[in-house]
Amino acid sequence: MEGGGGTFSEIHQTARKLLLRTRDGLERLERLEYSNSSSSSDLSFAVSKDITQIQSLCVEMSQLSRSIGAKSQRDLWNRKVEQIAEEAESLRESLEKYNSRNHKRMMEAKEREELLGRVNGDPSHVLKIFDDDTQAMLSVRNSARELENANALGETILSSIHGQRERLKSAHRKALDVLNTAGISNRVLRLIERRNRVDQWIKYAGMILTVIFLFAFALWRR
Repeated sequence: MEGGGGTFSEIHQTARKLLLRTRDGLERLERLEYSNSSSSSDLSFAVSKDITQIQSLCVEMSQLSRSIGAKSQRDLWNRKVEQIAEEAESLRESLEKYNSRNHKRMMEAKEREELLGRVNGDPSHVLKIFDDDTQAMLSVRNSARELENANALGETILSSIHGQRERLKSAHRKALDVLNTAGISNRVLRLIERRNRVDQWIKYAGMILTVIFLFAFALWRR
């Protein structure tokens, strides 16, 4: 198993050495991240170059693995190649994150320098900045005050609606009480009328029975 750069084992060993050197380079970059050292850009370029070389070696090893006859050995070497490729990809992502942070930090530093340069060259720019900040603060306060007023108005409306609802409930209960009382009074009046009619019938019946009794008694005496 030989390729343009050597045997499979030799290429694999070279890739492993490059992985170790790349990890060490990334660690040094992280230590230099906040030191503003001029050597960090050179080191970042060297790490990126090593990662590219590792990925090229993985491609070469993948091509060589096709010539391995035994499937078990071929699968074993393919797993080793995949492991190195995954580690190289992880290192590449770490380098990209470092470069992104470094670029962002450089842009922020440049913006600060430009701002300081404008402030030193034009004092009115400072006044404009403070004026803008003051206007923003006043706007925020006014918005907060309007929100508080709206909230208070909403609470007042809800309280008024709640009071009206309670008064309506009370009036409804009173109306029901009046209706119930009127219903009871009507039933009592009807019972009294019925009782009066019964009493009249009893009185008339008693009078009739008395007359009949006296008439019968008079006839009996004769």
